[in-house]
Amino acid sequence: MGLYNILLFIFIALWQPTMQYILLNKFYGNYQNQLRTQNELYSGKYKYEIKTINMPVDHFSFSVPDTFKLRYLVNNTWQIRKDAPIFFYTGNEGNIENFAQNTGFMWDIAPEFGALLIFAEHRYYGESMPYNNKSYMDLNHLGYLTSRQALADYVDLIQYVKSKPEYKYSPVIVFGGSYGGMLSAWIRMKYPHVVQGAIASSAPILQFSGVTECEAFVRIVTSDFKTAHTNCPKLIRRSWSTIINITSSDKGREWLADSWKLCQPLKNSSDVQQLISYLEDIYTNLAVVNYPYEANFLTPLPAYPVKAVCKHLTNQSLVGTELLIAIHKAINIFTNYTGETKCLNLNDSVPQLGAVGWPFQACTEMVMPICSDGINDMFKPRSWNLDRYTKDCIKQYSVKPQPNLICEQYGCKDLSTATNIVFSNGLMDPWSSGGVLQNLSSSAVAIIIPESAHHLDLRSSDANDPYSVILARKYHRFFIKKWIQEYRDKNKIY
Repeated sequence: MGLYNILLFIFIALWQPTMQYILLNKFYGNYQNQLRTQNELYSGKYKYEIKTINMPVDHFSFSVPDTFKLRYLVNNTWQIRKDAPIFFYTGNEGNIENFAQNTGFMWDIAPEFGALLIFAEHRYYGESMPYNNKSYMDLNHLGYLTSRQALADYVDLIQYVKSKPEYKYSPVIVFGGSYGGMLSAWIRMKYPHVVQGAIASSAPILQFSGVTECEAFVRIVTSDFKTAHTNCPKLIRRSWSTIINITSSDKGREWLADSWKLCQPLKNSSDVQQLISYLEDIYTNLAVVNYPYEANFLTPLPAYPVKAVCKHLTNQSLVGTELLIAIHKAINIFTNYTGETKCLNLNDSVPQLGAVGWPFQACTEMVMPICSDGINDMFKPRSWNLDRYTKDCIKQYSVKPQPNLICEQYGCKDLSTATNIVFSNGLMDPWSSGGVLQNLSSSAVAIIIPESAHHLDLRSSDANDPYSVILARKYHRFFIKKWIQEYRDKNKIY
């Protein structure tokens, strides 16, 4: 969520259309090569057939005839009966293989339910590019990247599958984590006649202006680090002024670049600010994927990586260069756990997700304010300023953010009409700050998982799973069975 991680500088610095076109063509080729490499890496654990379906670029206009091929993954290994349940993953901001390989819960329960598995790729991510290498060219091509269009894609795909006789009366249960969880909740709210139920894990559908305080997110991150060791967030907070002081001279910047093995030198204050943003991204991502076992979702990490990081940050007396040496050892857990990274690339704190389109979505409808005060959290003070944010978005994409659009389209403060949705949130997950933490109705329920990070309940079962995660999955199974049975009773299918 909100990971400005794939060549964002292209959109900031190279606004000239001609130059942008040349570099984006080059970038698109490199990006596709990266995707193919990732797909080969991920293809071993779970097997699926890759298919495509023609989709309208614009579902809500009669004047745009353009179509594109939307990718989706299918596995029918455990389908036994006609009208088998369809378990449908609402893909989010990345190539769909990555999410299929990291949503093991669907694979784990498919045999129990005899379900057909479908993982749908989100438009403008992975290889589902509406205008191929021109998709990110300009606003005329990129403007169809919205949640509303993505939901319409998924509805069309579901209806296409159900147009086949063997799936005519198949109940559809959608699953999603993070932004994908938001989409799962919204598709059930908006299209209840198409989707019978939704498991929306770590879905921050309330992380919007006027609904959730902007400081809440970073306070949870800080709490995770404080739980690991009480001195850890204190030392991180102290490091910001230490970095600025040491890098105030050429000699200090050279020392830090050499000591931390940066890929590029720190030439000026702008580079130093980029380093600070890089560190903030790392701390946030560590809290998000603070799983109880080794995992490789964003990058290879040990079990409970926040605890591993904080082992280097326990000595409260650390100051100056000694503190920064300790900080470097700590972040190496994230940047170089495998020992294969030769230098730190400040342009890319999370190279694997492939969320190239998220900055645009964050500049249009997905305006999710996050701020820090540097007192109740471990981050540098950073206020939320919509005017400044708007200027940046206009500069980058020539678009003006609409911070109220999501709540107007799907609802935020009043969700009392929502039904058949499980909102699960881990209290270790920063994104739970914008999650649904109370039941909305008897069938739209909130499940709190105290020992869980970001959508851990949707990952495959593991011997190291905390009991609260195991219990959450039992609740998921209960509601899925209930929704399927209600659908079959209604349609007299036995």
